[in-house]
Amino acid sequence: MPPAENLLFYGDNLDVLRRHIKDESVDLVYLDPPFNSSRSYNVLFAEQDGSRAAAQIQAFEDTWRWDEAASAAYHETVETGGKVSEVMQAFRLFLGDSDMLAYLSMMAPRLVELRRVITATGSLYLHCDPTASHYLKLLLDAVFGPDNFRSEIVWKRTSAHSSANRYGPVHDVILFYSRSNSYTWNKAYEAYDPEYIKTFFEQQDPDGRRWKRMDLTGAGTRNGETGEVWRGLDVTAKGRHWAYPPSVLEQMDAAGKLHWPKSEGGMPRMKQYLDEMPGVPIQDVWTDISPLHNLSGERLGYPTQKPQELLERIIAASSNSGDVVLDPFCGCGTTIAAAQKLNRRWIGIDVTHLAIGLIRTRLRDAYGDATQFQVIGEPTTVEDAAQLARQAPYQFQAWALGLVGARLAGSIKKGADGGIDGRLYFHDGSDQTRQIILSVKGGHLKADDVRALGHVTKREGADIGVLLSFETPTRPMRSDAASAGFYESPWGRHPRLQLLTVAELLEGKTIDYPRTAGINRTYKQAPRAMRKVAEPKGLFDADKA
Repeated sequence: MPPAENLLFYGDNLDVLRRHIKDESVDLVYLDPPFNSSRSYNVLFAEQDGSRAAAQIQAFEDTWRWDEAASAAYHETVETGGKVSEVMQAFRLFLGDSDMLAYLSMMAPRLVELRRVITATGSLYLHCDPTASHYLKLLLDAVFGPDNFRSEIVWKRTSAHSSANRYGPVHDVILFYSRSNSYTWNKAYEAYDPEYIKTFFEQQDPDGRRWKRMDLTGAGTRNGETGEVWRGLDVTAKGRHWAYPPSVLEQMDAAGKLHWPKSEGGMPRMKQYLDEMPGVPIQDVWTDISPLHNLSGERLGYPTQKPQELLERIIAASSNSGDVVLDPFCGCGTTIAAAQKLNRRWIGIDVTHLAIGLIRTRLRDAYGDATQFQVIGEPTTVEDAAQLARQAPYQFQAWALGLVGARLAGSIKKGADGGIDGRLYFHDGSDQTRQIILSVKGGHLKADDVRALGHVTKREGADIGVLLSFETPTRPMRSDAASAGFYESPWGRHPRLQLLTVAELLEGKTIDYPRTAGINRTYKQAPRAMRKVAEPKGLFDADKA
């Protein structure tokens, strides 16, 4: 049964898939697994001793290591048996205990689970780099069966550039598999090349419509209507037959869709209008979708972001309105945004609160209140938040900042410098971009925390400073905050120093600052996309919802 609503999961996608997603409940899967953002792929073949502690997979640090966790994942897959086990054993024989084997060991159980959740008419698209695509194709052959391989799509992801001692690497690979031979397929087209239009659609009607001549006859004779003489023209004598019965030819002529030669007795031709043609069927080399450059209006500042047009093409081709689209590595939410635009229901999974916060903001900017979704796996109580703060302090910072629409000021791993944990940008009606500085305190509050925030706010030239904390600020702290005065905007007066607790955030309280439509500029704003959103229909059992 499909999900009752759009769902965004925080957590390890393998755990989420196994615990929450039902068999044959998803119509389309797209995944762009983290690989190695530095593109120093030689490290993936280095031999390892297996003793290193498992490194948490973070956004922006897309590396895999052969360690105890990878070894455990490998053995779990191998001990399950079957074709996937056999191909993983072959990989180990060839690759040894390398980081590439770690990558494949982590991918194998996830691909097995993804096949389980795909419907009989569903498909999977795996976006990867040529360094690993040949290994992943063998792995997918084992999971889905070689007969269910459909296409290897080559997408030109960047412009030409020089590369030392080899051809410049400019493309990604997208592997397309289906669950069965009966899968959803909506034929896709791209626009004709301008030179093709100029050469072949060289004729124009008085109203400017372009057309080309098409033959009205076919080879071979026929005894039925299509072999009859029409307007004195005997095509049978020429060893041919009409492409349409004479009655249809009359209708076409009356509609002005036939072109008659100037010479009497000449053979008419059909006018094939350019605006009635769907375009060129899309092939498996995609060069017409440009990558996101630094000045792209779509770019949100997420390093592995893909163009939304790329996802729209995939979703439109392999799903229908109302179908469920799943992205288990949803990152900045391009798959989700494309699914929402195309009236599909969606499920997103990511292991970082940074991604969850970004997706929230992206959907709000693009659709406002027109999209409804549930976030599962995030803290919902003060106790949950306290546990997150103890186990993963930087994830806690990202979560807390995401609740108010802000983002981490520094690396998710290393933290921020200079007393700044997060930043939030906004406009107040002028052309100048305004700034809010945020400090997140997951532990004990100190007496001078508010004064320190005030100093940092002034140093950075920010208009507002905000302290997010577990503990309730003391009366002297609130007095220090009040003494900072107000920032005045066309929408009113806003305290320059604001104190918010986790409990208040969970209750829905947020920062007091100008927030009319489109003013928050913390994340680069996603384009507005207003449309009617279909009512969601029903993946989870009641006890798992």
